Amino acid sequence: MSDHAPTPAGSEGAPLAAVVLAAGEGRRMQSERPKPLHRLCGQPMLMYVLGSLADTDASRAVIVVGHKGDRVAKKLLEHDHSIKIEFVEQQVQRGTGDAALVGLVGLPDDDRDDGDVLVMPGDAPLLRPSTIAALVAHHRSTGAAATLLTAVMADPTGYGRVIRGANGTVSSIVEHGDATPEQLDVDEINTSIYCFRRSLLAPALRRVQPDNAQGEYYLTDVVGVLTQAGHRVEAVIAPDAAETQGVNDRVQLAAAESELRRRTNESLLRSGVTMLDPTSVYVDTTVQVGQDVTLFPGVILQGSTIIGDGTELGPNTRLVDCHVGDQCTMEQTTARSARFGDRCTVGPYASFGPGADIPSDVTTGPFYTADTAT
Repeated sequence: MSDHAPTPAGSEGAPLAAVVLAAGEGRRMQSERPKPLHRLCGQPMLMYVLGSLADTDASRAVIVVGHKGDRVAKKLLEHDHSIKIEFVEQQVQRGTGDAALVGLVGLPDDDRDDGDVLVMPGDAPLLRPSTIAALVAHHRSTGAAATLLTAVMADPTGYGRVIRGANGTVSSIVEHGDATPEQLDVDEINTSIYCFRRSLLAPALRRVQPDNAQGEYYLTDVVGVLTQAGHRVEAVIAPDAAETQGVNDRVQLAAAESELRRRTNESLLRSGVTMLDPTSVYVDTTVQVGQDVTLFPGVILQGSTIIGDGTELGPNTRLVDCHVGDQCTMEQTTARSARFGDRCTVGPYASFGPGADIPSDVTTGPFYTADTAT
């Protein structure tokens, strides 16, 4: 079989879609909450995976759900999305290969003859949009049947190794337990993030067999199916291996939260926000902060909070779903669903309940409490 000619990124007639695998039960999270809905910096983890598509021309994403799938769908539909999202259910958990095949059912028939499809896990919230865009661009420029996102790790123990041929293309993925001593020396690992030529993916998935101890259909086996059929499989190394890591338990969830907060604070600093100690400031990714804002240690900004230009917050101030105007000063204050006009001076030790509305140019003084609308 011969490969099609490469399709330039963003060209008409070559749609890009995504299949996000989010059907796992996530038992190691020790929670009643479905794993994709565990929150990071104010948003469900799955929102960050969808956000990683931002620099591509993907028009839709099919989310494969299973465990408490109706709850996952309901929560995700409460958020705004830049692309169309659909949900399909994997009723029986039979592996990532089966989940991908189920996901393809959710894509429209008119996309099946051409175009590309990203397949990615729903528990990789640290993926950067630029990394996914680079994966798609390389896939299209080479005309490969499949392109893997890989990572180089100092300690690749436990991961599937990416075995490359003499020409640099991928010849196979070998699981750690099946690897020879020479293959175990390979430090390039598979991240389970792929871009496939869609017309080849479904036929290849149907040829995958559950020849393993778990009796499951593995998506990784598609690479061998494609290479054995004479197709070209490429790989792109992620610039930072850490961004490809999944979240499987609370320890990894906390580590992902820390990294997302670091990125958020760095972005705010570069946009004109001052932080005396960025390690002690917590800002959700859903918060909007104006220019020339100063955030003192102990500031926590959550939800749909908006902070106006020139405002000083903290120390030790927590605001949830609040709107604070320009040129305000606020210290040692807590507020939820409250509104503050411009040039307000608030605190210390002030508290505001839902609906509190403080007009502009008001000084509340210390120990001020407003439990209801003012």
